[in-house]
Amino acid sequence: MSSLELRDAEVDGERVDVRVEEGLITAVGSRCGVGGADVVLECGGGALVPGLHDHHLHLLSMAAAAASVDVSGGLDGAIRGADALALPGAAIRAVGYDEGRHGPLDRWRLDALAPGRAVRVQHRSGALWVLSTVALDEVGAFEAAEEGIECDQLGRPTGRLFRLDGWLRGRGPRRGGLPDRVPPDLAAVGRRLASYGVTGVTDCTPAADIAYFEPIAGAVRSGALPVTVWVTGGPELSEATPPPPLQRGPVKVLITDHAFPSLAQVSEEFARAHRAGRAVAVHCVSRAGLLLALAAWRAVGSVPGDRVEHASVVPLEAVTSLRELSLTVVTQPAFLAARGDLYLAEVEPPDQPDLYRCASLQEGGVAVGGSTDAPFGPDDPWVAIRAAIERRAASGSQVGSDRGMEPAGALDLFLGPPEHPGGPRRRVTPGATADLCLLDVPLRRVLLEPHRGHVAATFFRGRRTYTA
Repeated sequence: MSSLELRDAEVDGERVDVRVEEGLITAVGSRCGVGGADVVLECGGGALVPGLHDHHLHLLSMAAAAASVDVSGGLDGAIRGADALALPGAAIRAVGYDEGRHGPLDRWRLDALAPGRAVRVQHRSGALWVLSTVALDEVGAFEAAEEGIECDQLGRPTGRLFRLDGWLRGRGPRRGGLPDRVPPDLAAVGRRLASYGVTGVTDCTPAADIAYFEPIAGAVRSGALPVTVWVTGGPELSEATPPPPLQRGPVKVLITDHAFPSLAQVSEEFARAHRAGRAVAVHCVSRAGLLLALAAWRAVGSVPGDRVEHASVVPLEAVTSLRELSLTVVTQPAFLAARGDLYLAEVEPPDQPDLYRCASLQEGGVAVGGSTDAPFGPDDPWVAIRAAIERRAASGSQVGSDRGMEPAGALDLFLGPPEHPGGPRRRVTPGATADLCLLDVPLRRVLLEPHRGHVAATFFRGRRTYTA
């Protein structure tokens, strides 16, 4: 592995040189370079920070979304246009559906938009798929008895499938070909992540089959995906070990509002993960979901690393419980910018002050980590950083009652250790892995206007993976 010398970089407020050998930082200081490095880069006083870690996203869904039709700007026109361009027998996969913006959607509406074609449309949250009649037939939904296949009063599938990603995966059509059957382009995902300065991610997909992670592991091994990847998996994989070089993270537990689980069920899923020596990462997007999760933690106890994912609605009275149970919150401030106006129009007024808290959680002694939930939210962590500071919708309206975070604290949401989001920020120091993000100006200037455009270069284990 080559050696690297980064000259005149700003590290923790000082302009220094940084030496990297065999993927590790070996020296940080004034004139610490000893010459002879394979690669020398003049940084011109730009800030050098640890590579960002996105603590919650979905890699294969990111790859699939890139190959899909985006209907967020208008569903009917997008599906009709895709139908007109698609080859006979080819399927359409679409993302970005929102019932508030696009109205109710079922198989009959899709059949009218793309007659005789297999169409799959994913809700913006990722929790719902809507399939056309042809697509339902091709995946065997008419004969299946899976919980989550919605039926009308006559017992006919409506095309709406809730939380059935695992069941759908691999059930491609008998003809045509859906993107699910095409090898995912994780190299493109890797390039996007590198352009943001990201060197690590936690994939929070609640997969029930360890084979789900094989394409991700292969992409990391080949270098196509130049990031360290931690993975969760659902309760079914509590005792499983992911394929190398993937790192084993917490177990993903879903508390879904469309099919609310019992306290006993959630408690057993927590206990199973804990018995396997693992923490849990609990999907909570409502007040009721969070209160149920807290009740389960009180019943079985918490362990280091237990975390709440999303925490979309956190009443102030729950902050004390989060602290007392030593729980971490991994949240997505970018939703305030991307969906804030929708929240202000549709979220119940009593819940609006409690949306996507950050500063008040930290002030209450709760560790907070940042993430994007890509592709279900903007995949650029700098959008999330800015949103955590400004807390404004696209219209400029303030969202939630929290004050904005200090800029340095907002950046720190993505600089915590992957096993401890919100913990002490990783540092550029001798002995640390050379996962680095070089910015084009000093950090104080970046924090005045956080933006991906400030990323000048990204290094993964000392190898440059992105250059502006």
